[in-house]
Amino acid sequence: MRKPVMAGNWKMNCDNEEACKLACAVVAGMGDPGAAEVVLGVPATALTTVVGCTEKSPVGVAAQNMFWEESGAYTGEISAKMILSTGAQWVIIGHSERRGRFGKLEAGWTDAHVAYFGDSDVTVNAKTKKAIASGLKPIVCCGELLSERQAGKADAVVSAQVKAMLDGISAADAAKMVIAYEPVWAIGTGEVCDADEADRICGIVRQTVAEVVGQDVADGMRVLYGGSVKADNVEGLMAKPNIDGGLVGGASLKAEGFIPLIKAAAASVA
Repeated sequence: MRKPVMAGNWKMNCDNEEACKLACAVVAGMGDPGAAEVVLGVPATALTTVVGCTEKSPVGVAAQNMFWEESGAYTGEISAKMILSTGAQWVIIGHSERRGRFGKLEAGWTDAHVAYFGDSDVTVNAKTKKAIASGLKPIVCCGELLSERQAGKADAVVSAQVKAMLDGISAADAAKMVIAYEPVWAIGTGEVCDADEADRICGIVRQTVAEVVGQDVADGMRVLYGGSVKADNVEGLMAKPNIDGGLVGGASLKAEGFIPLIKAAAASVA
């Protein structure tokens, strides 16, 4: 049975004092997470702080991005070696807010839905390879735009992103990855993909993994759902056979919102 993962993505929130307070509240409130694996994705400035606040707990700490080179003239970037030096062991790669796939606003959208940072399938693959080679555990993201879903292209888009992230990666290394399916239209919008549909697309992710690196890897792969996951929908999502946890944004910014999600993940395999 796959061990569920409940990962919080704090995005650009929490200075060091706020980060320590939140991390400590999660550790104190969750108790023994049992069957669930818990990860906090925190700003680079708070990595060392949160590692220190969680060091006597089973909580893992993730960076929210990384560059694929070891060092050099890459102003503002952070390397795998730098992440590891803080004590963090995880990294989130290719989040839709970092992918540069849309050049204009869709109807009804605000600029909060626009990716500013230009990640592509090629850079996501390069980052994933470097993370694995360096010993980091990557959570690699995929997901379709609203316009792609409305055009009936969701399956093809997600499958293509998974194939691209796995390009040149061995079965043994792919087994070290976690993949997060995050429909772009559900991130931070309050919209959530229907649990049956989320499970179906996570199944597409797993099927694509099987095609590229084999069924054994696909069967063991943890596939997360992300996009407005909260206490009132997490149990329905976690009950689905292809969903192994969540990559959670807004609900992870308060301990009282995140702890029920951890407990739901643990209960899903109890």
